[in-house]
Amino acid sequence: MEILITSFSLLTLLVVAILIGTRGRPMRFFTAFGESMKAIWANRGPLFWVAASVFLCLGFVFFFYASPATRIGAVQPISFSHQLHAGIKAIDCRFCHPYVERSIYPGIPPVEKCLYCHNYIIANHPEIRKEHNYYNSNTPTPWVKVFYLPEHVLFNHQRHLKKEIACESCHGDVKKMDRLKGTRFKMGFCLKCHRAKKVNVDCWLACHS
Repeated sequence: MEILITSFSLLTLLVVAILIGTRGRPMRFFTAFGESMKAIWANRGPLFWVAASVFLCLGFVFFFYASPATRIGAVQPISFSHQLHAGIKAIDCRFCHPYVERSIYPGIPPVEKCLYCHNYIIANHPEIRKEHNYYNSNTPTPWVKVFYLPEHVLFNHQRHLKKEIACESCHGDVKKMDRLKGTRFKMGFCLKCHRAKKVNVDCWLACHS
C-alpha cells in the first residue's frame, strides 16, 4: 500500500511539472515527446531500448527496495507512535511491555493499559475512540506483529535484560520511529552478538532449547 502511495505521489508531481512547463497545455509536451521519440528511434533505436530497459530496472529497484515507503512499518489498528511515547514522552518500554523482565515474552499492551492514560489524555481523539470500542466489545487490540523469530528458536527476554542488553540492540532506536518496521531475525544476527560478547553459542543451551 505504501509503495502505491509513493508511486501516486511521484506521478502527481510529474503531472504538475508538465502542466507548469507547458503553461497549462499538456498536449504540447506529448507532441514534442512523440517527435523526439521518432527521431531517436530513426537514428538510435537499439540504444534507446537499452537505455529504457536500464531506466525501468533502476526504477523498479528504487521503488521496491529504497523508496521511503519501504522504510516504515506495518499499519497498526491504532496509529501508535513509538517516537511520541518512548521518545518525546520518555515512557519506559516496560510500562507497555510489562513481562519483559520476568518472562521469555515481553507482553503486548492490553486495551486497559492504553486507557489507563487515554481515559484522561485526548480521550475523544478518533484513534482513542477505537480503543474504547475494543474495550467496550471486550476485544483485544489486534496489533500486527513486526518482529519475527523462526519457530524453532527460543529467545528469552528476561535473560538478556539481566545481562543489560539494551532493547535497541535488537529492535533499533524505537525512540525515533513512529511505526516499527521490524525484522525477521536470522541466526547470523544472534551469533554475531554472542561472539562479540563472548557468551554461549552452544546450539541447545543457547537458543534451541
